[in-house]
Amino acid sequence: MIIAGDIGGTKTLIGLYERTTEGMHQRAERTFASAHYPSLEAILSEFLRDFPGVRLETACFGIPGAIVEGRVHTTNLTWNVAEAALERTLGCRVKLLNDLQATAFGVRYLGPGELEILNHGATPRHKGNIAVIAAGTGLGEAFLCFDGSQHHPMASEGGHADFAPRDERQIELLRYLQKQFGSHVSNERVLSGPGIHNIYCFLRDSGFAPEPPWLQQELAGAADRSAVISQAGLAGKCELCVETLNLFAAIYGAEAGNAALRCMALGGVFIAGGIAPRLIAVLRNGKFMQAFADKGRMSGVLRGIEVSVALNPHAPLIGAAHFALNLTM
Repeated sequence: MIIAGDIGGTKTLIGLYERTTEGMHQRAERTFASAHYPSLEAILSEFLRDFPGVRLETACFGIPGAIVEGRVHTTNLTWNVAEAALERTLGCRVKLLNDLQATAFGVRYLGPGELEILNHGATPRHKGNIAVIAAGTGLGEAFLCFDGSQHHPMASEGGHADFAPRDERQIELLRYLQKQFGSHVSNERVLSGPGIHNIYCFLRDSGFAPEPPWLQQELAGAADRSAVISQAGLAGKCELCVETLNLFAAIYGAEAGNAALRCMALGGVFIAGGIAPRLIAVLRNGKFMQAFADKGRMSGVLRGIEVSVALNPHAPLIGAAHFALNLTM
């Protein structure tokens, strides 16, 4: 038996899998409200109470944060998580992966119905390095390095690298955000849920278009203002919101292209996270791929890379489970 998890600041998803001759079969899955528990060990103990006597072979957990020597202080939680402590709790070998490492490992196992292809590549799929970028609450980036026979997931904190504006308006966006956040404006400040709201405020305050009174009222009472902006933009109800999504898509495409260049992702680029599936119509309007491939002398290479949106939100759990399975072999 194998146990795997996708740990997040809001929720933690735990799955139990049985190793079979064909690979593995999921036996159970349960979602926990992360903040209601003092530790990951507490969640796992509660989960395993429903499976008395189960013998675990391996475990793997995708978790946000920088993992150093098998330990991590989780992003947006107060947990300190260590492989050694989890091994004592579970009685098996445990591996921690950065959450985007787990996502990167998982996207390779998604079927055609779980992917939306934005650009058909010229090279054989997965035969090379792979880049994964995921905008959601924050921005994550990871890579799969191909050694000729298998892929190895590599973590990064590329979401915290500098936002690189590409034209005059994006330069003005950078200056606008520097007044709020200081000289360092990360990619995450624009490519995330909060980033959508930041772009909207820039366009509004720079006079691109007036803010409709009805939208002002909705935003004032909204728990998730970026969701309100996205819905209005997708529906074409507000010029300001439509342009917000277009600018977001262009910046997202440019950074996805940067990620592809950093690891020479001839095996493909996957757009994961919670935002992309909801904004498929915007990502397909051409602005994303135009910015993705606009890399000067490397443009031809970028145009030959397959780019897909991962539609299955369970990609991190799938990746963690398959990584745990590989540990048994």
